[in-house]
Amino acid sequence: MAQLHDEEHLVPVNNINLNYVDHGGDGPMLLLLHGLTANGHAFDGLMADGLGERYHVICPDMRGNGLSDKPAFCYTVEEHVQDILGLIKHLGKEKIYLGGHSFGGYMAFYLAANYPDVVERLVIMDAAKAMNPKAVEMLSKAISRLEATYHSFNAYIEHVKKAPYLTFWDPAMLSYYRADVEDLPKGHVTPRANLMAITEKSLALSTVDWETTIPQIKQHTLLINALDNYTMGEPLLPDYIAKETVEMMPHATYEGVDGNHQTMLYGEGAKEIVAAINEFLPV
Repeated sequence: MAQLHDEEHLVPVNNINLNYVDHGGDGPMLLLLHGLTANGHAFDGLMADGLGERYHVICPDMRGNGLSDKPAFCYTVEEHVQDILGLIKHLGKEKIYLGGHSFGGYMAFYLAANYPDVVERLVIMDAAKAMNPKAVEMLSKAISRLEATYHSFNAYIEHVKKAPYLTFWDPAMLSYYRADVEDLPKGHVTPRANLMAITEKSLALSTVDWETTIPQIKQHTLLINALDNYTMGEPLLPDYIAKETVEMMPHATYEGVDGNHQTMLYGEGAKEIVAAINEFLPV
């Protein structure tokens, strides 16, 4: 397991303060966008398996998540994308490799389609023209941890480990879940993401016509699909939908990996994702 080297920075962009994790490195910049309820440390499993050996990896906390500001409103897709464009400008880059997992994958789709001059190549992890028709019900366990207070961080971890989609524990998960919560008096903790913002983010996705947006993506794209069941005995992104999405883009390839929608970022799935990215992105 590679040793993680990361620094967190809070920068003003698009009328908010945006936090990002900078993993350093001398390679090409790869900016990774996390999922709906997650934070920038969601990709620590990929870093632990060596992603930073070839790329300068940047992982922001998107608005409403992690240490970034949580405004009362303004969670449209365009607002999220303007945040990322502001961050890219702050980092002094004109063009980057862009990746995203789940909700972050949709932000990456949108950015690549509508701001093509900024994106050199695109890596999408478990996002597609549509998800499993049961997605709302399937994600309910992950969302249920929000709006709750736990007696300690250890109690929070014990709660997390009972989730049906967490089929194994990886040490790299600990830093992600530690960044997931804020400390309260008497040792209590509560998740940083709140249900209001998550609801607005989810509704924002439904306002975009992904069947029209995705075919506009001309960049070389790698779509990585988690093959294992998430909850309810099914994967969150069915394989056939992922492959249909790949066919919608002129320069896209498909890669299936071990793990489910959550665990794909750790363990064997993480190793396979890092290998696929290393093969796909030039250095």
